[in-house]
Amino acid sequence: MSRLVMKFGGTSVADLERIRRVAGLVAAETAAGHRVAVVVSAMSGKTNELVAWTDAAGPAADGLPASDDEYDVVVASGEQVTAGLLAMTLRNMGLSARSWMGWQVPIIADDAHGRSRIDDVPPEALTASMDAGVIAVIAGFQGVTASGRIATLGRGGSDTSAVAIAAAVRAVRCDIYTDVDGVYTTDPRIESRARKLARISYEEMLEMASLGAKVLQTRSVELAMAQKVPLRVLSSFVEPGDAPGQGTIVCDEEEIMEKRIVSGVAYSRDEAKISLFGLPDHPGVSSVIFGALADANVNVDMIVQSHARIADTANMEFTVGKRDAGRAVDLVRRLKDQVGFEDVQVNEDVAKVSVIGVGMRSHAGVAKTMFGALAEKGVNIQVISTSEIKISVLIDAAYTELAVRALHAAYGLDQL
Repeated sequence: MSRLVMKFGGTSVADLERIRRVAGLVAAETAAGHRVAVVVSAMSGKTNELVAWTDAAGPAADGLPASDDEYDVVVASGEQVTAGLLAMTLRNMGLSARSWMGWQVPIIADDAHGRSRIDDVPPEALTASMDAGVIAVIAGFQGVTASGRIATLGRGGSDTSAVAIAAAVRAVRCDIYTDVDGVYTTDPRIESRARKLARISYEEMLEMASLGAKVLQTRSVELAMAQKVPLRVLSSFVEPGDAPGQGTIVCDEEEIMEKRIVSGVAYSRDEAKISLFGLPDHPGVSSVIFGALADANVNVDMIVQSHARIADTANMEFTVGKRDAGRAVDLVRRLKDQVGFEDVQVNEDVAKVSVIGVGMRSHAGVAKTMFGALAEKGVNIQVISTSEIKISVLIDAAYTELAVRALHAAYGLDQL
C-alpha cells in the first residue's frame, strides 16, 4: 500500500466540529488503501495567543541567555493539543491512530529557535507504525535539536513539517488542506474573475509564495522541489471521498503540458522602502550596508542604485519587510559616519506587485505588457526587480488592487 501525507492548517482544525470533519477525510483516504500520516497545525488563533503570553512574560534579565528556547516550548504546545484531539477522534471512529510530537518522530532541526530548519527525519519508527496500519497524527511546526530541546520552524512551519515527512516516508503525495480549494491566478478577494489552476510548477509556486501568496509556506515549496515531492493544495471543506481530481497539483515543469506565459499575479503589502541619499560612489559601500543588515538577519529584497546630481555620489533604494523597517533604519544610521551618506528615509506606504510564469523564459514582451497596463491605469513604478520567471514592481500601496486587476486582465488570466 502507498503512503500518503495529509496536512491541515489552523482553520481546518479550528474546533472539535472541524476536527471531526478532518477525521472523516483521513478515514476516506485510509479506506482507499493509503497508509496515512496527518500533520496538523494549532487551532486557528491559538499560536497568536501563545505568542502573546510569551511577550507578556517578558525577556530574560541582563546576564542570562535569551529565552528563545522556552518561547519554543510554549508556542509548540498548540500543535500538541490538536494532534491529541485528532488521534482521539479517529479512535472514537474505530480507527487505529496515535499522536507523534516532533521529538518522537524525530524531526531533527537546528538550534535557531523560532526559525529552525530541518536537518533530518529518520523514518524508521514512523514508517513501521504506518505500515502496521496505525494512522500517524503528527504535531506540525516543531522539531528537536541535537541537544534534545524543542525547536519551532517559524510561522507556517507545519507545511514544511508535512513535506519533510512526505519525503522521509517516500509518500506518493503530500496533500495540503487549506480554507481555499487550490492555487488561483490571483487573490479572488481582489479579482472575482481569478481562476483556479489545475497544475503549477514548483518554481512558479515558490515565486508566488515568496511574493505574497499565502497558500503555501515558501520553505515547504523549496523542500518539495528539492525532494521531488508532489504537492496537492485543496480545501478541507470538501466532503469525504470528493477529493480526487480537486485542488491544484504542484509539480515539475515537465509535467505541465501547456506552459502559460504568465500563471499568476501576486502582491504583498508587507513592504517598506528605505532610501539612502548621497552615498559615496565607490567600491565597498554596498558591502558595508548590506553586510550589516545580513548580520542582523534583516532580509533585503528589491535594490536599485542610481547616480545622484552631485559628482561621485549615488542614491540607493531597497525594500525590507515592514516588521524589520525600524530596525533596518537604525542599523543604517549607525553606519552614517563610516559610510558617509547624507540622509536616510523610510516609506511604509508601498506594495509589491508581481507577475510570475515559466513561459517568460521563451516569450518576449512580458515586461512591455506589464508596464503598459500599469501606465494605462496611472500607476507609477518606484522600483523594478526581475528574475527568469517573474517581474516585480514596487508601487504606492493605494494602487495595489487596481494594479492586480489590471495585470490579471492584461495577461488574459481571467480566460484560463
